[in-house]
Amino acid sequence: MKSRDSRGNFACLKRSACPIANALDLLGDKWTLLVVRDLMFRGKRLYGELAECEEGIPTNILADRLKRLEEAGLVRKAPYQDRPVRYEYSLTASGKDLFGVIREIVRWANKHIPGTGVPPKGFLKGTALARPTRSRRRDPVA
Repeated sequence: MKSRDSRGNFACLKRSACPIANALDLLGDKWTLLVVRDLMFRGKRLYGELAECEEGIPTNILADRLKRLEEAGLVRKAPYQDRPVRYEYSLTASGKDLFGVIREIVRWANKHIPGTGVPPKGFLKGTALARPTRSRRRDPVA
């Protein structure tokens, strides 16, 4: 899974050259897009915040999905504390490019699955991306 092409993009042709098969190899389990959702729309940045998702992701699965997303270039992590080292997670430009995919999944679910939640105002128009309320990183001391 750690293979990248010459442009630094995730390169994984496990089953075939089919783009759907390759996207599913990376994003197709029941947890990965929920991690992306929480980073993209709910402003979660810390491991503990991501672990508190309402769907109850097991912590070992969360750690694995964050690692896979980072290796694929969709998530970056940056230390915000030294002792012990703790990380803040954020989407890269490639990760943010999943917005349209998630928006269309929401549209489909709202149309075809009764009882699904209504997205926040502006979501379907592409204006509902979360912004962290404050940075978790400490400012360097001069």
